[in-house]
Amino acid sequence: MKIALGSDHGGYQLKVNLKEYLKELNVECIDFGCDNEKSVDYPDIGFKVAEEVKSGKCDRGILICGTGIGMTIVANKVRGIRASLCHDIFSARNTREHNDANILTLGERVIGTGLAKEIVKVWLNTKFSQEERHINRLNKIKQEEDKIYK
Repeated sequence: MKIALGSDHGGYQLKVNLKEYLKELNVECIDFGCDNEKSVDYPDIGFKVAEEVKSGKCDRGILICGTGIGMTIVANKVRGIRASLCHDIFSARNTREHNDANILTLGERVIGTGLAKEIVKVWLNTKFSQEERHINRLNKIKQEEDKIYK
């Protein structure tokens, strides 16, 4: 699995820690920035990661900012992206099983590194359930995207 990874300045330290953790898990990742704690605009990073996932160059993405909210909004503007903000294990599991989320967003100022690692591990290892009710719901989302992005 190949992960596109990115953060703004508010998520930089957590990104650094998760990048090392992904290496420990033998998960390939591509870092799309930022490279330090100097202020940057989160949309610049968020769109890069979302486009990389959309294109199929990366299987999934992880985006981090101070709260995770801004990155979630940005990523979900890209057709085919299902970004989910998770600050607990239950949400991380369910967003994969039920929503087939392809981008995980996290808030460095909301959760600690230990919990973030647990969330990432569960999110990476949980498969989409393939249940008909969930497939139908995702198809409804895709139909609306198709109308919007003609």
